[in-house]
Amino acid sequence: MKTILLTGVAGFIGHKTAEFLLRDGYRVIGIDNMNDYYDIKLKEYRLSLLKEKPNFKFFKIDIENQEKLKPLFASNNFHAIMNLAARAGVRYSLENPHIYVSTNLMGSLNLLELAKKHLVEKYILASTSSIYAGEKMPFSEDRSSMNSPISPYAASKKAAELMAYSYHYIYGIDISVVRYFTVFGPAGRPDMSIFRFIKWIDEGTPIKLYGDGSQSRDFTYVDDIAEGSIKALKKIGYEIINLGGGQNPISLKTVIEMIEEKLNKKSIINNMEFKKTDMTETWADISKAKTLFNWSPKVGFYTGLYHTIEWYQENKSWLANIKV
Repeated sequence: MKTILLTGVAGFIGHKTAEFLLRDGYRVIGIDNMNDYYDIKLKEYRLSLLKEKPNFKFFKIDIENQEKLKPLFASNNFHAIMNLAARAGVRYSLENPHIYVSTNLMGSLNLLELAKKHLVEKYILASTSSIYAGEKMPFSEDRSSMNSPISPYAASKKAAELMAYSYHYIYGIDISVVRYFTVFGPAGRPDMSIFRFIKWIDEGTPIKLYGDGSQSRDFTYVDDIAEGSIKALKKIGYEIINLGGGQNPISLKTVIEMIEEKLNKKSIINNMEFKKTDMTETWADISKAKTLFNWSPKVGFYTGLYHTIEWYQENKSWLANIKV
């Protein structure tokens, strides 16, 4: 049985990836620092779905703390490291840029150093579509001009990608960098638009809409992202791979209309000034993932959104107290 070290296991994508790894017969050592960037009750809920499963162990550890990581590597023979731990969120990175560098770059460096020392052959780094700011769509991994990140968050992720490449080049670690495109689904992050829109529309709270709603995203359902991340365990050298919906981007206006239809409620919209660190549109070229991993998303946006709304309605009693 192969053992995977999965960081950020209490996170939105992390818990789903752990669930699928366990389903596929892996042993999972999951770590998370359980920080309070958003309500910890969501992280505890996700962990509760994993803790009773066989072949899963959880440790509360921060990837920034190399000394706490060392015993895990000494006592386990890891087949691979899946580094899904990150400080996420473009806007908060403007308020506290230092912590984005310390987690997203230095934390990643700690894991690479331990992978080198303990001869871990495979490293997966979760990255972001935010790196593509200013590029022509659909965004392709092979463009070399992506050196203009428009937020500290995007810059920290780009730096982590470059550091990972250096460890591949020098030490031969096999590395997959998976760039995620606007992930959504049940138990999502409350600072992201879909969670917020569902909650605000249901409660009759005015939506804070930055810009006029014409900005659009290549939304990707969390199950598809988890499946793609696991396929990235394949030995490939060093590759950057987009994991996105791969369809025409969907505007925030359209998302709001779909939620209104499902909830049978009308939204109240508060238009706010568009943030210059936000991207106006994202769209993934996913041909590389199809070629390398035979991966393409299975869950369309409409279906995924309805699953997300159904989950919200089933858990509404405790989600009412979650701050968005």
